[in-house]
Amino acid sequence: MITSPNPPIPLGGRPTAKLEANIPNFFIQFVCLAGQFWHSENKRDIRSRTLALVGLTVLQIVIAVSITEWSSGLFNALEQHSMPKLMIQVWLVVLILIANVTVTYFHLKIKRDIMLEWRVWLTNRLIGQWMDDGHHYQITHLPGKHDNPDGRIAEDIRIATEFAIELAHSLLYAVLLLVSFTKILWTLSGTLDLSLGVSNILIPGYLVWLALAYAAIASTLGWKIGQPLTLATHTRQAEEANFRFGLVRARENSEAIALVHGETDERRRFSSLFGGIVEAWNRQTRAFANILMFTSGYSVISMALPILAASPRYIAGVITLGALVQSAQAFQQMVGALSFPVDNLAKMAEWRASVERVLGLTKALDHLEEDIAQTDSTPIVVEVSQRSALVFHDVSIANPDNDLVILDKFNAEIKPGERVFLSGDPAVGSKLFKVIAGLWPWGDGKVDLPAEDRMFFMPPRPYLPIETLRGAVSYPAPPDTFDAAEVERALRRVGLEELISRLEEIDTWENCLVREQLQRLGIARMLLHRPRWILLQEALDSLAAEDAEQMMAIVCEELPDAAILTVTNQSAIAAFHQRQISIQCPECEMNLKKEIRRRRDQESLTSMGALLGALRKDRRKN
Repeated sequence: MITSPNPPIPLGGRPTAKLEANIPNFFIQFVCLAGQFWHSENKRDIRSRTLALVGLTVLQIVIAVSITEWSSGLFNALEQHSMPKLMIQVWLVVLILIANVTVTYFHLKIKRDIMLEWRVWLTNRLIGQWMDDGHHYQITHLPGKHDNPDGRIAEDIRIATEFAIELAHSLLYAVLLLVSFTKILWTLSGTLDLSLGVSNILIPGYLVWLALAYAAIASTLGWKIGQPLTLATHTRQAEEANFRFGLVRARENSEAIALVHGETDERRRFSSLFGGIVEAWNRQTRAFANILMFTSGYSVISMALPILAASPRYIAGVITLGALVQSAQAFQQMVGALSFPVDNLAKMAEWRASVERVLGLTKALDHLEEDIAQTDSTPIVVEVSQRSALVFHDVSIANPDNDLVILDKFNAEIKPGERVFLSGDPAVGSKLFKVIAGLWPWGDGKVDLPAEDRMFFMPPRPYLPIETLRGAVSYPAPPDTFDAAEVERALRRVGLEELISRLEEIDTWENCLVREQLQRLGIARMLLHRPRWILLQEALDSLAAEDAEQMMAIVCEELPDAAILTVTNQSAIAAFHQRQISIQCPECEMNLKKEIRRRRDQESLTSMGALLGALRKDRRKN
């Protein structure tokens, strides 16, 4: 996976106690996101499988009702000591078993197919937006809750889609269960004659009212007890993502850490990040413990209460043993349906936290252009012109966070085959290259790109994907774009003959090659692609001066017709260019001049003080 450069690591960061959106807005946003999947290109197949899933859920309810009726028949047969009736129940349970296994199998398969297809669709959509036109880079410079996009795409999408299907099925099952068994329980309950001394009160379907009251009290208590779990789960997910990203960043920069012996500081950083996980884990454990204590007592009462409530009618001979058992089962099924919120508190908390993280990234990507426009009313326009030239029209570059003008009213024209050395502040040159690439819209002005000629950017550290060395050198073209002879020649030309024998090896090349080799490999890649427009951003600064001059001479020799823009700290390379353009940050330059004047004034005061001291000393002697 390509990660955006310099992504922020929110060390020790904690989510605020208030979640992103209240419950109605949250569900509206989620429905809008999910609805796009059911209206996608494959909507007919998706909808048909969804209807099949609903149909199988209805069959599950039919089987559940059949089991309670079978239980009633079984216990009635036992109470009547009837062997023929018992044998009928044996055959019925076999049929119920076959139906239940079949329905369960197809229900699981279709449900998991929908989960996977939804996850694939949403993952492809977000990766497509994230990896489109430098959005993965631009989004890191904008405020908002879209940190750790890798974790949101890899883990939160999985939870958001899988748990959504599971919770939706559970809710549908609970509603159908409630409708089916309320009718059964009402019929079996009969009418309770409640004596209050002076009068009697008749309560029809009293077990239904008892189940409703019991479920309402239990759900209210369970909801209040489970509220802290949502925030605790959200906090833990954020801390896990921060810790995971810190480890990945250390792995990617292991050589730099080892060279400066930064292991102690990295351990301290990891300890701080993992400390956040421990704290979040303990907080989540306390929330889970409260819910577990409640649900354990709740399950015991749910088992005993219906039997105790219906027993007086059985003892009075009003109902049979089978009706008593069926009443208890219907009561449990009805309470179970009403207890959907309590039973799914933990899953709903984790699901909501993941959905909010997915919505945060989706919103940031969907409104990226709008957010960029809000930071600057007139963003830099970059478009392909009809001319074969690179032209800058009053280009001003600014920082998105503090509106600092980095480059003001820059005008220049670079013609095909022209080599231009950009002197001054390399940081300004780096931003100018990002403007040309369309990655830095903050500022104003216009850039005309040459017609039909692709820009080839050479950063200080070329990106090398984890695949064969041949594929890494050919990137971004497929590995089979260039034949072996071309690749070997390019490596020899830049002095990397020792890597030819490793062309078919797969490795993490950014970690196993030194920076000098990486920059030479970048030049080899450029020789293979043979671009007509080249932008060198400190691409030779890791080489010794004579080696940098040698690489520059090779580029000029191999690509004599290419236009080259160079930003570098290697002053000797300037000789390979036809002209030089100075680029400076106006405010930075002004601050530098102020600092120079301040130091000069300080030096003047120091010199004057020394002169006065010498005069006083001479006067004392005289």
